[in-house]
Amino acid sequence: MTAKKLHYFSGITITVFIVFHLFNHLYGLLGPTAHIEMMQNLRTVYRNVIAESILLLAVAAQVTTGIKLFIIKRKSATGFFDKLQIWTGLYLAFFLVMHLGAVFSGRFLLNLDTNFYFGVAGLNIFPLNLFFIPYYSLAIISFFGHLSVVHSKKAKNDLFGLKPEKQSYGILIIGILLTLVILYGLTNGFMGVEIPNEYNLGVGL
Repeated sequence: MTAKKLHYFSGITITVFIVFHLFNHLYGLLGPTAHIEMMQNLRTVYRNVIAESILLLAVAAQVTTGIKLFIIKRKSATGFFDKLQIWTGLYLAFFLVMHLGAVFSGRFLLNLDTNFYFGVAGLNIFPLNLFFIPYYSLAIISFFGHLSVVHSKKAKNDLFGLKPEKQSYGILIIGILLTLVILYGLTNGFMGVEIPNEYNLGVGL
């Protein structure tokens, strides 16, 4: 299997998990308790040895092939979507490594439940939020930006009167708007969430 094909199929695997994850974060609009309850339900699907092993292998494949493709394409990329593909891909590789490293450190070194509070601690503590707000925002936007590139290359038909290129711009815009909505929920309407003391030491990347 070529690096490009491996990147594509590992990306599909990761996307399935991210859809669950973003849905869970949207649930944050209903408050921390609702978010944690939904997370507990979703964990019955993905928090087990088999699912986590598949996800970790997919992430490893995605990061290694992504970096390889970035090196190959970065000088030859032309046009908005080509450049969007390589730079969003590079950021996603960085984010996946950092985020998984933080989650596993929280679980196995700090013995914390990596729930709502672990994930949003940095978003709600000044001055850490000066880093974490763009850190998380760029991750979500990069995910939708990467999806928009895939759509621009594979879509062939008009949808709702929009050509594939405009559909792809629409996916990117939806990602930006969804980022604002998710951050609104994870910060209690940008007013801040009260973080339990044990999570102040285990700020989650």
